Order: sequence, then C-alpha cells, then structure tokens
Amino acid sequence: MEGHTGPTSLVLFSPDGTLVASASWDKTVRLWDTSTGKQYGVLEGHTRDVKSAVFSPDGKLVASASGDKTVRLWDTSTGKQCGVLEGHTESVNSAVFSPDGKLVVSASEGTTVRLWDTSTGKQCAVLKGHTNFVNSAVFSPDGKLVASASYDRTVRLWDTSTGKQCAVLEGHTHWVYSAVFSPDGKLVASASADKTVRLWDPLMGKQCGILEGHTSWVNLAVFSPDAKLVASASGDKTVRLWDTRNNAMIEIIETHNTIKIMKFSNDGTHLHTSHGILQLKSSPHTGGNRELPHTLTHFLYVTDQWITCNMKKLLWLPVEYRRYCSAINDTANLIVIGSPSGRVTFISIDFTALPAAYLQPSVNVSAIAGKGFLGFLGC
Repeated sequence: MEGHTGPTSLVLFSPDGTLVASASWDKTVRLWDTSTGKQYGVLEGHTRDVKSAVFSPDGKLVASASGDKTVRLWDTSTGKQCGVLEGHTESVNSAVFSPDGKLVVSASEGTTVRLWDTSTGKQCAVLKGHTNFVNSAVFSPDGKLVASASYDRTVRLWDTSTGKQCAVLEGHTHWVYSAVFSPDGKLVASASADKTVRLWDPLMGKQCGILEGHTSWVNLAVFSPDAKLVASASGDKTVRLWDTRNNAMIEIIETHNTIKIMKFSNDGTHLHTSHGILQLKSSPHTGGNRELPHTLTHFLYVTDQWITCNMKKLLWLPVEYRRYCSAINDTANLIVIGSPSGRVTFISIDFTALPAAYLQPSVNVSAIAGKGFLGFLGC
C-alpha cells in the first residue's frame, strides 16, 4: 500500500495544484500527483517526525521542518534532497519561504529564528531576542521583515537584510501562537492563548487593536486580500470575522472543529481551511451581513465522519479514511485526506452527477476503495 507508515499530520497542494505534499510522523514527506492520485516521490532524510512542510512560491522546492532540528529542501521535479539547513539546537516548528523564494525563515523550540539562503543552503542570520519557544515566523509581503511569534508572549519584527530586531510587540498575556502581515504590509495580526487577536502597526511597533470575543485560545489569524477583515480560528471551535477599521466582530462561524490552517480566497468571499471551505456572509464583496451569529454555510467540508456540502451530508467516510488532516482544491473539486494510519486519500466530487439538493449519494466507499490506497472516488 502506498502511504505513510505513521500518522499523516499535514497535506497541502502545490501552488499550481498539480502536486500534493504530505508530512508524517514516519519522518518522511511524500509527493502525490493530483491527476492520478499516485505517489510521486518519497522524500527521506529526516531522522524524526516532520512538523511542517511548505512549497516554494514557484512550486519547485519543498521545505520541511522536523523534530531532528533541521530544515530540509527538496526538488519537487526529482524528489531529491537539495539542502540540509542545520544550526537549530532544538526541534524546528516551522519553515516558510520568502515571497521571492530566495530565503527560508525557520522557527524552533529553542529561542532563535534563522534565515537561510535557498540557493546555497547557507545560514544568513540568527535572529536572537526571544526568551522562550518560537512557534512560527513569517515574511512581510515585500520580504524585508520577518515577524516571529513566541511563548514569551511577544511578537518580534526583524530586518531580513541585517538580521537586526526592529521592534518587540508586547501586550499579550499568554503564549503567542502565530503572527501574520496584512497583504499591504501595514498591519500585523497576532493570535494568542490569551483568547485575543491583536493588531499592530509594524512601522511604529505599536498596538492598534484588540479583538476580543473568543472563549478559548486563538491559534490563527489571517487577513482578507484588501486587509479590511481579519478571520481568527480558536479552540472554541469557531471562526470569527473582524473589521480592522473599527475592531468590531461582524460574524461567527461554528466549525465544530479547531481550524489549524486558513486563508481567504482571492475574492475575499470565502475561507479555505484545514477542514474545508467556509462561505462568508459578511464579506464586503457580498454586501455584508452584520447579524451575529449566523447559520453556518459550507461549501465542501470534512467533518469527523462525513464530507458535507452546504451543510448536507454528501459522503460517509469509513473509519480507515477519516481525517487527521485535509486539504481541498475547490477549482478541481478535489479533496485530500490524511489519516492517522498514514493513508492519503484522494476524493474527486463530480457535482454534475449529484442531485440538486446535494443529498447523500448511494455510494459504498469500502467497495470502491478496496484494499490499500484509494486513488479517486467519483460520486
């Protein structure tokens, strides 16, 4: 059977949608061809679990971060390792490419953030200042700054050309899980265990908003393309939408799961998440609906046992095909599910064959899947 030998912790599409990368506790990253659902390459070299993986902006490289204290670079055309980025003294939590793909920034369970040259694999800078684990680090849209989020309750900004600290953004009262720049680079949003999202002016290094309302830790915040909205995901199993112009909460979406990955669509009308696609009623492109709360409306979404569409049960998932992680390409109507067993499942939904109301189709998944890897399941 093709697939991982340990739990699949992450699946993600390449920028052009032709490949999927899956990361696992089995110490490997695997590449899959989305046109066939077949395994394309096994990226072996890490000596401990792979915590994250990401494609370069042009899709030619994958960077993987591991508990073995390294980041590794892989050529997606050959599946070969093309760089081992060594220097961290503790497990590496994340690695992210710069917008031009020339740099990688990595964050570790040590107190450092590191910058690397992707063409040489050489370390460019060690960003020192945090006093506890660094959870994540990201580039600004122009690549000139890095924002890092830490258990020391701060976000720190760094100049990528000099490696010098530019600002310490203080205000959170608990761990900071993540930080992100707005598309225009004029704001930073940080998500924290203190149940808040905070907005910051990166130029002045000042707090300019506190977004309060979640009832549990907030792990993730993202900006809409026009930076007028922030969406936040929380352990309270909701996604909340905020207006950055007045810091008002304008929408609550009950997700029934904790969302770990999220981004706005290019038109700002829906959210791509680790469980599926969420439609927004308060998007400025849809006229805006200020009523709180509202009835959840899904596009394709993966729950514990079902794939749903518009909140209607579409396809029941047998135990062996249930999610540990998932990703959806709405353009291709393609769902990829990573399972605790290590299985990676591709499911293609043919909407032209479904009843108008998206009622549950009479499909026996087990019979179609058979043994081993499930390539495509047409409904």
